Amino acid sequence: MPAVTQRAALATLTATMLLLGVDTAVAGGIGSNGTQVKPSGNSSGRVLQSRISFKVKGATTSKDGGPITSTAMDWEPPACWYEPYWKAKDFKTYTEANWSIYDSVGGAPEGVADDKARYKEGRPYKDFNVDKNDEGMWWVAVTNPKMEDDPAAGNCKRDPFWVDNGKNPGVPQAIDTETLAGLAHQRTVVPPTRISLAPEARSTVNAPTWVWLDKGAFKPVSVTASLPGTGLWATTTAKPVSLHIDPGTADAETLPASGECLINDDGSIGEPYARGKAELTPPCGVRYLRSSGDGTYGLEATLTWEITWEGAGNTGGDLPNGTFATTTEVPVQEIQSVNR
Repeated sequence: MPAVTQRAALATLTATMLLLGVDTAVAGGIGSNGTQVKPSGNSSGRVLQSRISFKVKGATTSKDGGPITSTAMDWEPPACWYEPYWKAKDFKTYTEANWSIYDSVGGAPEGVADDKARYKEGRPYKDFNVDKNDEGMWWVAVTNPKMEDDPAAGNCKRDPFWVDNGKNPGVPQAIDTETLAGLAHQRTVVPPTRISLAPEARSTVNAPTWVWLDKGAFKPVSVTASLPGTGLWATTTAKPVSLHIDPGTADAETLPASGECLINDDGSIGEPYARGKAELTPPCGVRYLRSSGDGTYGLEATLTWEITWEGAGNTGGDLPNGTFATTTEVPVQEIQSVNR
């Protein structure tokens, strides 16, 4: 084929593939950079992007906020999974275009022979199941975009497979509501933990520093993950439950001694300072035992968020708690001076 004609054919077929929403090989053919890709025999594509969508409620935009850190060291969301992706006719259009590109750049016929046998010639599928176009979907492997470099992202190695509507795929790592909940957990972003302090400007050695969070300082955050056209969805909800205080120096005492300040019945944490409380011990706070000199101590306030989920089909449960920490620089002086 002349070079100009070959390039034109390649451009036309690539455009067809892009209209279908994917720009890389599904089973052999041409990768997104135009290079030949040998069929792997055990993979449904290198960079197929999931169709899962996410909706966030309750989060506020702040440069100081961020994703929570799971308290379970051995837990993490899936790095890859299988999900329904193609109607039969779309899968046929895309794959045959892929094969044509492979042929147009000089790919040997045997390079896609196994795929043609599998999807077109009845071993085990005939003509991509187009006669069942509205009766099911082709499922493919997709990679979690937040974990593309994780070794586990390569663990989903099945070729695209057909699943009739309403049937259980019956394979490990097939998308379900619990998987969606884990992905929503990974995308839970919370506002910064903006604590209130008294004294506000400068703490004093051996005098308690009151720490609190007002009722309106934080609200639950929810993330809904859904897969269009399947009825699959899951919503995670993160609610603050406790505040842990780390004074930033060994020369200090936390109040209470555990440094763990539980949430009050009204949703606040700790107790605001008011005149007349100077001689009292705050329910949440810190007592510094040494001056910070010309510097400050980094008081780290870590808010723990309890996470639950509910999903389609009356599914639901608990997920590992998450934490988010914010550091406040506290200057500490030697002179005993308190407000009464």
